[in-house]
Amino acid sequence: MSIYVLGIAGASGAPYARRVLQQMLLLGHDVKVVITDAGRKVLEVEEHLVLTGNTDADTPALIDWTESKGANGKLELYHHKDVAAPIASGSFHIDGMAVVPCSGGTLGRIANGVSNGLLERAADVCMKERRRLILVPREMPVSLIHLRNMTSVTEAGGVILPAAPGFYHNPKTIDDLVDMVAGRILALLGVDSKIMKPWLGTKSQTQNTSEGIY
Repeated sequence: MSIYVLGIAGASGAPYARRVLQQMLLLGHDVKVVITDAGRKVLEVEEHLVLTGNTDADTPALIDWTESKGANGKLELYHHKDVAAPIASGSFHIDGMAVVPCSGGTLGRIANGVSNGLLERAADVCMKERRRLILVPREMPVSLIHLRNMTSVTEAGGVILPAAPGFYHNPKTIDDLVDMVAGRILALLGVDSKIMKPWLGTKSQTQNTSEGIY
């Protein structure tokens, strides 16, 4: 199967990272994970997942968090300062990378080639090797600086995918909204996940008046 890198930075949106990572592992893909210090804080605040920064100790906790124990995919966690990790080199092949969520600071460093940690370096490698890179910012509102950084990443071949779920699929739960964003991320990476139903047009939507479902 494929090999992907998942970066988790210090912006709100930990549930998106959880769903993306879970699906990758359950579908048999190997995932190299990098979490910044700020990203660990977000996981603690939003998901009550407390990581120590010790990759050996944190790996089992991360697998439990995704509810993917026994999956065919392999999770490998790298410290965010481990710039000697395989994913820091273009000679190590990966099939794509996503930063979910991506903070404004992480976006700015990637956009300007400032690789002061493994996450930014791995993203830099993706762009220079012409591999798929998806950044998922969740800032609102955004400043002109953010917009210019997004433009720079796009011009360099990256994809900006804001964490902005739609409502045309009539979501009933928060998980439905999370799945829409996670499904789009996975689809753009080339991961064949079924968690997001494609839009097939209004004629394909059958109304069930007794349940209010379209």
